[in-house]
Amino acid sequence: MQQFMELIRNIGVRDIADMAIVAFVFYKLYMLIRETRAEQLIKGILVLLIATQISDWLQLHVINWILRNTMTVGLIALLIVFQPELRRALEYIGRTKFLTKSIVDIQDEEIRMTVDEIIEAAGSLSRQKIGALVVIERETGLNEVVETGTAINGKISRGLLINIFMPNTPLHDGAVVVRKTEIMAAGCLLPLTDNQNLSKELGTRHRAAIGITERSDSIVVIVSEETGAISMAEKGNLKRFLDIDSLKALLMDAFKSDENRQWQFLKLKWRQKDE
Repeated sequence: MQQFMELIRNIGVRDIADMAIVAFVFYKLYMLIRETRAEQLIKGILVLLIATQISDWLQLHVINWILRNTMTVGLIALLIVFQPELRRALEYIGRTKFLTKSIVDIQDEEIRMTVDEIIEAAGSLSRQKIGALVVIERETGLNEVVETGTAINGKISRGLLINIFMPNTPLHDGAVVVRKTEIMAAGCLLPLTDNQNLSKELGTRHRAAIGITERSDSIVVIVSEETGAISMAEKGNLKRFLDIDSLKALLMDAFKSDENRQWQFLKLKWRQKDE
């Protein structure tokens, strides 16, 4: 424990910068190989490395020898089998996007893309007077809601959202849960609000939207089946009769509030650390 504390005290600004750069590079590499064959290969290599180290600790010499030679051959096989992935990675680095696009830029792009897809789908559904209920997860997890529906786990798009809410389809009668840039599930059940002061003209769809925002920090976009009117629920409050521009502004403001809150939290932590 004393050696660990001594190590912590000896860490300087250069060490922190060094670790941050390495972490950033590994993050970029992971984003590059995510959902490809190379991702599964990396997991396999990690398992072999762990097994090799364990066999060395336990002095299992035969197993250790086999694993070490397997790793040597495996590195050569890696270059051959995954030549397309390696070429794609080098091309990606060559386009200078590997280190120039920050994590903040990626997050901003994800937010804009998610908002654009949702508002375009809402506008189309509104013109056709097709009811819709889109729940956007924020900091509070909604796994219990996701489990009540049918798993989608697909990248969000206006086409997919529109198809889900088309009448007489299996998943149209329920809510869609969106997490970052993915549609997690459709046909989900939401808790109804207990607020007795709501207008009597509000139906189950709007009451469910208010209900989930009372129990979490999620945002819900609602399209009325009767009138085609677009509404947004947040923190138990309902904003009705929105046009596309107003909806986009409200959604972007909500996400920017999240970013500002996170930034204020980080500044507070750093201030407390300095004190």
